[in-house]
Amino acid sequence: MRRNTITVPIRRVAGGSVSAEQDLLAVEEPLQIRVGERNVAITMRTPGHDEELAAGFLFTEGILQRADQIAAISTGPQRNFVTVTLADGADVDLERLDRHFYLSSSCGVCGKASIEALETIGCPFLPRDRPSVDPAAIHRLPEILRARQMVFDRTGGLHAAALFDSSGQLLDLREDVGRHNAVDKLIASFFLKSAVPLNDHLLMVSGRTSFELVQKALMAGIAVLVAVGAPSSLAVELALRFGMTLLGFVREHRFNVYSGEWRLQPF
Repeated sequence: MRRNTITVPIRRVAGGSVSAEQDLLAVEEPLQIRVGERNVAITMRTPGHDEELAAGFLFTEGILQRADQIAAISTGPQRNFVTVTLADGADVDLERLDRHFYLSSSCGVCGKASIEALETIGCPFLPRDRPSVDPAAIHRLPEILRARQMVFDRTGGLHAAALFDSSGQLLDLREDVGRHNAVDKLIASFFLKSAVPLNDHLLMVSGRTSFELVQKALMAGIAVLVAVGAPSSLAVELALRFGMTLLGFVREHRFNVYSGEWRLQPF
């Protein structure tokens, strides 16, 4: 298994003194995602849960809809690529794979033409009547998330994505140098168990909220997206369009509601 952290020599400057020390860094390495013999994407990620990353990417991009469309997921000998083998008769739009994405660790899938394009790949509208969430549960999420960020504790260099139930109970968490990778890994952990859509759940991310993170949550049917940081304008526009509850600056017992306030009780 590839390491997700490495130690490097540094010079630490503190006040007027300089010392030779060691520092722990989060690993960032390329991973190629393949469907059969097709190269679909290259993403910069932190090693670990690579099979989930590949499956999550294909699902949140609308290429796969169900776990039973996958016959097998295998990794290369150097763990620098993942191959997803489709099941016989899998109804997959292979023409979509003619786009060759390059994903950086910060941008997700860049260059989306428009919000309308998501409707053509089956991005669902969310149930308006659930989940119903107590704001007090929202206030508890940052502390729970931070307490479970094991690699972040050692490096300070990873993003986290966590799934909670409507009462604020943590169900699972993934970390990665890329925000969108962490979300893909997390969603795939449920997608591969045929446990999507996740209509009654909350997704929390450790940084800001961008268009692609809202898109990925929508593809998984997640109705409430919570972020420690700010959303972008396009993220808010997308959340409003599909009826998602989008919360930002969730920290220090406060938060901003950008859309979907009707899921908060009482509100």
